[in-house]
Amino acid sequence: MSEDADASELAWETLGAQTVYTCEGFDVVNEDVKFPGDTVAGYDYVSEGPSVVVLPFTPEGEVVVIEEWRHPVRRVNRGLPAGGVEADDASPEDAVARELEEETGYEAGPADHLTTVEPANGLLDSEFHYFLARDCTPTGSQDLDYNEDIRVDTTTFEELLEAAREDELRDGRSMLGVLYYQLFGREE
Repeated sequence: MSEDADASELAWETLGAQTVYTCEGFDVVNEDVKFPGDTVAGYDYVSEGPSVVVLPFTPEGEVVVIEEWRHPVRRVNRGLPAGGVEADDASPEDAVARELEEETGYEAGPADHLTTVEPANGLLDSEFHYFLARDCTPTGSQDLDYNEDIRVDTTTFEELLEAAREDELRDGRSMLGVLYYQLFGREE
């Protein structure tokens, strides 16, 4: 059976939609939907737009990482630089250099797309576009948002893998980027 045929059998029909809550960073959307069996019900989800997650390597082979307070879990998390694709970005690729420099002060060299994922597509419409950036150098200037407090560091990729193995790399975006690169992206 084709993908289109499968979708038409399972697709929900949106009868109406409204944003019921909005804040900096995301909206909560409520839709009236009709399921394939003709039942009508409400469905809520978070809409936050696409983001990029950058695995940035310096010319020496170190990985640029950030440490940032994550209020919902009440701790500092270590992870990869990431941020939203903005309206004036023509594509996710355009957001890579901007986000890396804003969060870390590092300027990206060549960047390659690794993968795109929908992290929780039953609750969110988010897309994370993962990129590998090479030859990143600390020649830019950090330009943090008012609600960002970020410490920048470098580490080895092997140390990030060990942190993933030891349950110390808690940021899901970063974990996925590190493990994806280990499995599919490394050039040995």
